[in-house]
Amino acid sequence: MNQPRVLVISKPDNDRLTHKLKEKHGLKRLVGESQAFLAEMNKIPRIAGCDATVLISGETGTGKELTARAIHYLSSRADKPFVPVNCGAIPIELAENELFGHERGAFTGAWERHPGLIGEAHGGTLFLDELDCLPLLAQVKLLRFLQEKEYRALGSSKAYKADVRIITSANIDFEEAMKTGKVRPDLYYRLNVLSLRLPPLRERRQDIPLLARYFLARYAAEFAKAPLELSGDLLQRLMAYDWPGNVRELQHTIERAVAISDGPVIQDADLPLPGAAPIRGPESFQEAKARAIAEFERGYIEGVLKIADGNITRAAKAARKNRRSLRLLIRKHKIDVNAFRPDAK
Repeated sequence: MNQPRVLVISKPDNDRLTHKLKEKHGLKRLVGESQAFLAEMNKIPRIAGCDATVLISGETGTGKELTARAIHYLSSRADKPFVPVNCGAIPIELAENELFGHERGAFTGAWERHPGLIGEAHGGTLFLDELDCLPLLAQVKLLRFLQEKEYRALGSSKAYKADVRIITSANIDFEEAMKTGKVRPDLYYRLNVLSLRLPPLRERRQDIPLLARYFLARYAAEFAKAPLELSGDLLQRLMAYDWPGNVRELQHTIERAVAISDGPVIQDADLPLPGAAPIRGPESFQEAKARAIAEFERGYIEGVLKIADGNITRAAKAARKNRRSLRLLIRKHKIDVNAFRPDAK
Protein backbone atom coordinates (compact mmCIF):
# COMPACT_ATOMS: atom_id res chain seq x y z
CA MET A 1 0.00 0.00 0.00
CA ASN A 2 1.37 3.43 -0.92
CA GLN A 3 2.10 5.65 2.02
CA PRO A 4 0.35 9.05 1.98
CA ARG A 5 2.55 12.02 1.39
CA VAL A 6 3.08 14.07 4.52
CA LEU A 7 4.00 17.73 4.32
CA VAL A 8 7.71 18.25 4.91
CA ILE A 9 9.09 21.75 5.45
CA SER A 10 12.55 21.66 3.96
CA LYS A 11 14.28 24.74 5.36
CA PRO A 12 17.71 23.65 6.70
CA ASP A 13 17.57 26.08 9.63
CA ASN A 14 14.32 24.51 10.77
CA ASP A 15 15.38 20.85 10.55
CA ARG A 16 15.46 20.27 14.30
CA LEU A 17 12.18 22.07 14.95
CA THR A 18 10.52 20.40 11.98
CA HIS A 19 11.48 16.95 13.24
CA LYS A 20 10.19 17.78 16.71
CA LEU A 21 6.99 19.18 15.26
CA LYS A 22 6.35 16.18 13.02
CA GLU A 23 6.97 13.61 15.72
CA LYS A 24 5.38 15.25 18.74
CA HIS A 25 3.05 18.02 17.73
CA GLY A 26 0.96 16.85 14.82
CA LEU A 27 2.59 18.07 11.60
CA LYS A 28 2.53 14.45 10.41
CA ARG A 29 -1.26 14.77 10.48
CA LEU A 30 -1.16 17.62 7.95
CA VAL A 31 -1.38 15.27 4.98
CA GLY A 32 -1.76 16.42 1.40
CA GLU A 33 -0.11 17.27 -1.87
CA SER A 34 -2.73 19.37 -3.68
CA GLN A 35 -1.67 22.84 -4.76
CA ALA A 36 -4.44 24.48 -2.73
CA PHE A 37 -3.29 22.72 0.45
CA LEU A 38 0.48 23.12 0.01
CA ALA A 39 0.15 26.80 -0.93
CA GLU A 40 -1.12 27.48 2.60
CA MET A 41 1.02 24.94 4.48
CA ASN A 42 4.23 26.25 2.95
CA LYS A 43 3.54 29.64 4.54
CA ILE A 44 3.82 28.15 8.02
CA PRO A 45 7.64 28.48 8.46
CA ARG A 46 7.55 32.15 7.41
CA ILE A 47 4.59 32.89 9.67
CA ALA A 48 6.21 31.01 12.56
CA GLY A 49 9.39 33.03 12.08
CA CYS A 50 7.76 36.31 13.11
CA ASP A 51 5.63 37.19 16.09
CA ALA A 52 2.60 38.92 14.56
CA THR A 53 -1.01 37.90 15.15
CA VAL A 54 -2.41 35.28 12.79
CA LEU A 55 -5.92 34.80 11.49
CA ILE A 56 -6.80 31.31 10.21
CA SER A 57 -10.01 30.97 8.22
CA GLY A 58 -11.66 27.79 7.07
CA GLU A 59 -14.71 25.61 7.47
CA THR A 60 -15.14 23.30 10.44
CA GLY A 61 -12.90 20.26 10.31
CA THR A 62 -10.25 21.72 8.00
CA GLY A 63 -7.46 21.57 10.60
CA LYS A 64 -7.29 25.07 12.04
CA GLU A 65 -6.05 24.00 15.48
CA LEU A 66 -3.46 21.66 13.95
CA THR A 67 -2.22 24.56 11.85
CA ALA A 68 -2.08 26.87 14.88
CA ARG A 69 -0.06 24.22 16.75
CA ALA A 70 2.30 23.93 13.79
CA ILE A 71 2.90 27.69 13.84
CA HIS A 72 3.52 27.66 17.60
CA TYR A 73 5.89 24.69 17.66
CA LEU A 74 7.96 26.03 14.76
CA SER A 75 8.30 29.41 16.45
CA SER A 76 10.69 30.70 19.08
CA ARG A 77 7.86 30.16 21.59
CA ALA A 78 7.89 26.37 21.10
CA ASP A 79 9.04 25.62 24.67
CA LYS A 80 6.31 27.82 26.17
CA PRO A 81 2.58 27.01 26.56
CA PHE A 82 0.21 26.55 23.65
CA VAL A 83 -3.25 27.29 25.05
CA PRO A 84 -6.22 26.48 22.78
CA VAL A 85 -9.70 27.68 23.67
CA ASN A 86 -13.01 27.30 21.87
CA CYS A 87 -14.81 30.61 22.39
CA GLY A 88 -18.10 28.95 21.48
CA ALA A 89 -17.81 26.66 24.51
CA ILE A 90 -17.43 29.53 27.02
CA PRO A 91 -20.67 30.80 28.58
CA ILE A 92 -21.17 34.44 27.58
CA GLU A 93 -21.21 35.67 31.19
CA LEU A 94 -17.89 33.93 31.92
CA ALA A 95 -15.95 34.96 28.80
CA GLU A 96 -14.08 37.88 30.38
CA ASN A 97 -13.26 35.84 33.47
CA GLU A 98 -11.92 32.96 31.38
CA LEU A 99 -9.73 35.21 29.25
CA PHE A 100 -8.47 37.73 31.81
CA GLY A 101 -8.94 35.94 35.12
CA HIS A 102 -10.02 37.40 38.46
CA GLU A 103 -8.64 38.44 41.82
CA ARG A 104 -9.52 36.72 45.06
CA GLY A 105 -12.84 38.03 46.33
CA ALA A 106 -13.82 39.56 42.97
CA PHE A 107 -17.19 37.82 43.23
CA THR A 108 -18.97 35.25 45.35
CA GLY A 109 -17.05 32.00 45.19
CA ALA A 110 -13.75 33.57 44.04
CA TRP A 111 -11.70 32.03 46.84
CA GLU A 112 -8.36 32.50 45.11
CA ARG A 113 -6.79 34.41 42.26
CA HIS A 114 -7.24 32.95 38.78
CA PRO A 115 -4.75 34.12 36.11
CA GLY A 116 -7.06 33.52 33.12
CA LEU A 117 -6.10 32.05 29.78
CA ILE A 118 -3.94 35.02 28.81
CA GLY A 119 -1.96 34.64 32.01
CA GLU A 120 -1.61 30.89 31.46
CA ALA A 121 -0.29 31.48 27.92
CA HIS A 122 2.43 33.94 29.07
CA GLY A 123 5.47 33.52 26.85
CA GLY A 124 3.58 31.25 24.48
CA THR A 125 0.59 31.24 22.16
CA LEU A 126 -3.14 31.65 22.82
CA PHE A 127 -5.31 30.11 20.10
CA LEU A 128 -8.86 31.50 20.06
CA ASP A 129 -11.09 29.30 17.93
CA GLU A 130 -14.59 30.44 16.91
CA LEU A 131 -13.72 34.06 17.65
CA ASP A 132 -17.13 35.11 16.33
CA CYS A 133 -18.67 33.55 19.49
CA LEU A 134 -16.70 35.85 21.81
CA PRO A 135 -18.98 38.53 23.36
CA LEU A 136 -18.42 42.04 22.03
CA LEU A 137 -17.34 43.44 25.42
CA ALA A 138 -14.68 40.74 25.69
CA GLN A 139 -13.62 41.61 22.14
CA VAL A 140 -13.09 45.22 23.24
CA LYS A 141 -10.85 44.10 26.10
CA LEU A 142 -8.98 41.71 23.84
CA LEU A 143 -8.33 44.56 21.41
CA ARG A 144 -6.94 46.68 24.25
CA PHE A 145 -4.67 43.83 25.30
CA LEU A 146 -3.37 43.47 21.72
CA GLN A 147 -2.61 47.19 21.58
CA GLU A 148 -1.19 47.70 25.07
CA LYS A 149 0.07 44.19 25.96
CA GLU A 150 -1.61 44.59 29.33
CA TYR A 151 -4.96 43.68 30.86
CA ARG A 152 -6.95 43.92 34.07
CA ALA A 153 -8.33 40.87 35.83
CA LEU A 154 -11.83 41.10 37.25
CA GLY A 155 -11.74 42.82 40.62
CA SER A 156 -8.20 44.13 40.07
CA SER A 157 -7.09 47.74 40.44
CA LYS A 158 -3.81 47.15 38.63
CA ALA A 159 -2.85 46.13 35.13
CA TYR A 160 -0.99 42.93 34.37
CA LYS A 161 1.37 42.46 31.44
CA ALA A 162 1.64 39.28 29.39
CA ASP A 163 3.81 38.31 26.45
CA VAL A 164 1.40 36.26 24.34
CA ARG A 165 1.08 35.61 20.63
CA ILE A 166 -2.56 35.50 19.55
CA ILE A 167 -3.79 33.18 16.80
CA THR A 168 -7.50 33.27 15.99
CA SER A 169 -9.88 31.40 13.72
CA ALA A 170 -13.53 31.09 12.84
CA ASN A 171 -15.70 28.69 10.87
CA ILE A 172 -17.50 31.53 9.11
CA ASP A 173 -16.27 34.22 6.75
CA PHE A 174 -14.81 37.09 8.76
CA GLU A 175 -16.18 39.71 6.36
CA GLU A 176 -19.67 38.30 6.91
CA ALA A 177 -19.06 38.15 10.67
CA MET A 178 -18.27 41.88 10.66
CA LYS A 179 -21.38 42.72 8.60
CA THR A 180 -23.60 40.78 11.01
CA GLY A 181 -21.98 42.38 14.05
CA LYS A 182 -20.43 39.18 15.43
CA VAL A 183 -16.87 40.48 15.13
CA ARG A 184 -15.79 44.07 15.72
CA PRO A 185 -14.11 45.52 12.60
CA ASP A 186 -11.32 47.16 14.63
CA LEU A 187 -10.50 43.81 16.26
CA TYR A 188 -10.57 42.02 12.90
CA TYR A 189 -8.16 44.48 11.30
CA ARG A 190 -5.85 44.24 14.32
CA LEU A 191 -5.86 40.44 14.20
CA ASN A 192 -5.53 40.08 10.43
CA VAL A 193 -1.82 40.83 10.19
CA LEU A 194 -0.91 37.40 8.83
CA SER A 195 -3.53 35.06 7.44
CA LEU A 196 -4.07 31.52 6.23
CA ARG A 197 -7.11 30.09 4.46
CA LEU A 198 -7.49 26.35 4.84
CA PRO A 199 -9.32 24.94 1.79
CA PRO A 200 -12.30 22.64 2.34
CA LEU A 201 -11.83 19.03 1.34
CA ARG A 202 -14.05 19.43 -1.73
CA GLU A 203 -11.44 21.90 -3.09
CA ARG A 204 -8.64 19.38 -2.63
CA ARG A 205 -10.27 16.13 -3.72
CA GLN A 206 -6.99 14.63 -4.89
CA ASP A 207 -5.94 14.54 -1.21
CA ILE A 208 -8.91 12.35 -0.20
CA PRO A 209 -7.20 9.02 -1.09
CA LEU A 210 -4.04 10.12 0.75
CA LEU A 211 -5.97 11.09 3.86
CA ALA A 212 -8.19 8.00 3.71
CA ARG A 213 -5.19 5.67 3.54
CA TYR A 214 -3.41 7.61 6.27
CA PHE A 215 -6.38 7.21 8.63
CA LEU A 216 -6.83 3.61 7.50
CA ALA A 217 -3.28 2.73 8.56
CA ARG A 218 -3.57 4.72 11.76
CA TYR A 219 -6.76 3.06 12.99
CA ALA A 220 -5.80 -0.42 11.84
CA ALA A 221 -2.73 -0.11 14.07
CA GLU A 222 -4.74 1.46 16.90
CA PHE A 223 -7.35 -1.33 16.82
CA ALA A 224 -4.66 -4.03 16.42
CA LYS A 225 -5.98 -5.16 13.03
CA ALA A 226 -4.12 -6.44 10.00
CA PRO A 227 -3.41 -3.85 7.26
CA LEU A 228 -6.59 -2.89 5.40
CA GLU A 229 -7.40 -1.58 1.95
CA LEU A 230 -10.28 0.37 0.43
CA SER A 231 -12.09 -1.04 -2.59
CA GLY A 232 -12.04 0.96 -5.81
CA ASP A 233 -15.80 1.58 -5.61
CA LEU A 234 -15.53 2.91 -2.07
CA LEU A 235 -12.61 5.16 -2.96
CA GLN A 236 -14.63 6.52 -5.86
CA ARG A 237 -17.55 7.22 -3.50
CA LEU A 238 -15.23 8.99 -1.06
CA MET A 239 -13.91 11.14 -3.90
CA ALA A 240 -17.43 12.05 -5.09
CA TYR A 241 -18.74 13.02 -1.63
CA ASP A 242 -18.54 16.72 -0.68
CA TRP A 243 -17.50 16.19 2.99
CA PRO A 244 -19.31 19.05 4.76
CA GLY A 245 -17.37 18.12 7.90
CA ASN A 246 -14.11 18.10 5.92
CA VAL A 247 -11.06 16.17 7.17
CA ARG A 248 -12.58 15.55 10.60
CA GLU A 249 -15.63 13.90 9.02
CA LEU A 250 -13.41 11.76 6.76
CA GLN A 251 -11.31 10.76 9.76
CA HIS A 252 -14.30 9.58 11.78
CA THR A 253 -15.77 7.82 8.74
CA ILE A 254 -12.58 5.80 8.24
CA GLU A 255 -12.33 5.12 11.97
CA ARG A 256 -15.86 3.69 11.90
CA ALA A 257 -15.06 1.60 8.83
CA VAL A 258 -11.98 0.09 10.46
CA ALA A 259 -13.86 -0.61 13.69
CA ILE A 260 -16.59 -2.66 11.95
CA SER A 261 -14.47 -4.25 9.22
CA ASP A 262 -14.20 -8.04 9.14
CA GLY A 263 -12.07 -8.52 6.05
CA PRO A 264 -8.89 -7.19 4.43
CA VAL A 265 -10.77 -4.93 2.00
CA ILE A 266 -13.46 -2.43 3.02
CA GLN A 267 -16.19 -2.44 0.37
CA ASP A 268 -18.48 0.38 -0.72
CA ALA A 269 -21.52 -1.41 0.70
CA ASP A 270 -19.83 -1.52 4.12
CA LEU A 271 -19.71 2.25 4.46
CA PRO A 272 -22.79 4.28 3.49
CA LEU A 273 -22.28 8.04 3.48
CA PRO A 274 -25.15 10.33 4.54
CA GLY A 275 -26.60 12.18 1.57
CA ALA A 276 -23.96 10.85 -0.80
CA ALA A 277 -24.91 10.61 -4.42
CA PRO A 278 -25.01 7.17 -6.03
CA ILE A 279 -21.73 6.03 -7.52
CA ARG A 280 -21.25 7.52 -10.93
CA GLY A 281 -19.34 5.93 -13.72
CA PRO A 282 -15.71 6.88 -14.32
CA GLU A 283 -15.05 10.57 -14.79
CA SER A 284 -15.54 11.53 -18.42
CA PHE A 285 -12.65 12.80 -20.55
CA GLN A 286 -14.17 16.29 -20.66
CA GLU A 287 -14.71 16.36 -16.87
CA ALA A 288 -11.17 15.16 -16.20
CA LYS A 289 -9.78 17.69 -18.69
CA ALA A 290 -11.75 20.58 -17.15
CA ARG A 291 -10.61 19.63 -13.65
CA ALA A 292 -6.97 19.32 -14.74
CA ILE A 293 -7.11 22.70 -16.51
CA ALA A 294 -8.62 24.36 -13.43
CA GLU A 295 -5.93 22.89 -11.17
CA PHE A 296 -3.19 23.96 -13.61
CA GLU A 297 -4.57 27.50 -13.92
CA ARG A 298 -4.77 28.00 -10.18
CA GLY A 299 -1.32 26.56 -9.54
CA TYR A 300 0.28 28.56 -12.37
CA ILE A 301 -1.34 31.85 -11.33
CA GLU A 302 -0.32 31.38 -7.69
CA GLY A 303 3.23 30.67 -8.92
CA VAL A 304 3.56 33.87 -10.98
CA LEU A 305 1.94 35.93 -8.21
CA LYS A 306 4.50 34.56 -5.78
CA ILE A 307 7.36 35.51 -8.12
CA ALA A 308 5.82 38.97 -8.62
CA ASP A 309 5.19 39.52 -4.89
CA GLY A 310 1.46 39.87 -5.57
CA ASN A 311 1.90 42.63 -8.16
CA ILE A 312 -0.70 41.86 -10.84
CA THR A 313 0.99 43.97 -13.53
CA ARG A 314 4.32 42.18 -13.10
CA ALA A 315 2.58 38.81 -12.85
CA ALA A 316 0.69 39.45 -16.10
CA LYS A 317 3.94 40.40 -17.82
CA ALA A 318 5.63 37.22 -16.57
CA ALA A 319 2.69 35.14 -17.77
CA ARG A 320 2.55 37.02 -21.08
CA LYS A 321 -1.14 37.73 -20.57
CA ASN A 322 -2.93 41.04 -20.47
CA ARG A 323 -3.72 42.39 -17.03
CA ARG A 324 -7.51 42.14 -17.44
CA SER A 325 -7.36 38.45 -18.42
CA LEU A 326 -5.19 37.67 -15.43
CA ARG A 327 -7.57 39.51 -13.11
CA LEU A 328 -10.49 37.46 -14.46
CA LEU A 329 -8.60 34.23 -13.77
CA ILE A 330 -7.70 35.42 -10.26
CA ARG A 331 -11.38 36.16 -9.62
CA LYS A 332 -12.45 32.85 -11.16
CA HIS A 333 -10.24 30.85 -8.81
CA LYS A 334 -10.86 33.12 -5.79
CA ILE A 335 -7.15 33.73 -5.23
CA ASP A 336 -6.19 36.16 -2.48
CA VAL A 337 -3.55 38.39 -4.11
CA ASN A 338 -2.69 40.04 -0.78
CA ALA A 339 -1.35 36.71 0.52
CA PHE A 340 1.54 36.95 -1.96
CA ARG A 341 2.64 40.46 -1.06
CA PRO A 342 5.80 40.94 1.04
CA ASP A 343 3.98 42.62 3.90
CA ALA A 344 1.81 39.49 4.31
CA LYS A 345 4.82 37.24 4.84
